[in-house]
Amino acid sequence: MSLYYQTINSPVGAIHIATDGKNLRALALKGNWDKVKNRLDSMIEKQHPILEQTKEQLDEYFAQKRRVFELPIYFEGTNFEVSAWKALLKIPFGETRSYSEQAKAIGNPKAVRAIGRANGLNLISIIVPCHRVIGKSGKLTGFASGLDDKRFLLKMENKSV
Repeated sequence: MSLYYQTINSPVGAIHIATDGKNLRALALKGNWDKVKNRLDSMIEKQHPILEQTKEQLDEYFAQKRRVFELPIYFEGTNFEVSAWKALLKIPFGETRSYSEQAKAIGNPKAVRAIGRANGLNLISIIVPCHRVIGKSGKLTGFASGLDDKRFLLKMENKSV
């Protein structure tokens, strides 16, 4: 299957988005794009309505006019990974959760390290807000495109970090 992708500019730099024509399949920030594209099928740089819709909603998000995304998304991963990513969607804008809270939310409280790994494999950054997961101590830990991007996104969402 071929995917369509575009690169857009944002306050955190280049963002790469990809669709299979029905669902958003990837959203990667500059520091994570190479890793993400290696996990995807062949891609063609081309406009598509889902990519346009994603760009519009991201523009609204960065302009502080959108807190919830309304996009068709497709998760490709193990059952555990998909449950971890779905739990991310339940973290409200401007709030954070610890990895242990996320593990409890999926009914697997001992899977804290596995949650961290699953979050690191999230192909749909920002939309599936893995940046909202922090260490139990409140410290910023792990983010595929770097802690500066995570800090920026959390500050933009009015969360002091």
